[in-house]
Amino acid sequence: MPVVADPRVQVALPELIALRSGVMRARAPEVVSHAPRSGQRPGRLHGRGMDYAESRVYQAGDDVRRMDWRLTARSGVAHTKLFQEEREGRLLILLDTNASMRFGTRTRFKSVQAARVAATAAWYAIRGGDRVGVLAFGAQHHLLRMKAGPRGALAVCGALAAWDAMPPGEDESLSAALQRAGRLMHGASRVLLVSDGFAVDDAAYGRMLSLVAKAEVRIVTVADPLELAEPPAGRYPFAHKGVHYDIALHGERQRAEFARALGDGHQRLASLASRLGLRQRIVDTTAEPLDAIVDLLGSSRGR
Repeated sequence: MPVVADPRVQVALPELIALRSGVMRARAPEVVSHAPRSGQRPGRLHGRGMDYAESRVYQAGDDVRRMDWRLTARSGVAHTKLFQEEREGRLLILLDTNASMRFGTRTRFKSVQAARVAATAAWYAIRGGDRVGVLAFGAQHHLLRMKAGPRGALAVCGALAAWDAMPPGEDESLSAALQRAGRLMHGASRVLLVSDGFAVDDAAYGRMLSLVAKAEVRIVTVADPLELAEPPAGRYPFAHKGVHYDIALHGERQRAEFARALGDGHQRLASLASRLGLRQRIVDTTAEPLDAIVDLLGSSRGR
């Protein structure tokens, strides 16, 4: 009989596809202009789009075919119409696959939760009309180029499951990943970083600053509950590469040091986000990621 993958420690494609139903019931994304730009705030494009934005006093060089004749007649001053142009957005998901992601004490590994976050983001992005792609960094170095519609989201889900099943490579720093992302963005207007933060290095700030100049960046920190709070006293069984061992945490100092070590990743990522003013949500391994994705990708409020 075929071996059935354990969805707690391995990414299961059917589960990623099933996330679509929850996304379809969630609040729909706002439709905004995703034209390439500098800086974090979305541009409001006034041109020959289909959606009327506002009228203003006529200026030399304005297209006379866009005159607002009713307002001109009422005010006695020539006015021209401005239109908000809608363009297709592009979301690049930057997915951490470093060895630290293959850890979990509650419900599932961080690597599995990260895939669920990425799949939810993909389904939500295509619901808003965006193209979506994924760049894996860390133990896997792969790029799934931008694709639109349900096929795009399905391609993301398939890639996430396939990459998770591959033999791992060497770890990679966040700065190196961001440098690759800057070269491979292919016009992405938004970037969603999904990581546990242990890859954050000193050079990541400068690389992220460069990325922020090109796209709107959001961060989802994936964490195990044990990484978010000091553990109670007790013995904790762990397994690593087939080796099983126990860690005894009885004293206050032991538990505090253990908590600092495990919490270092999400704290480093939180510090990076704070320094750059980037919006961030923490999703632990027991939670459903939909609320965090809707909050981060549901609108472009620039905060």
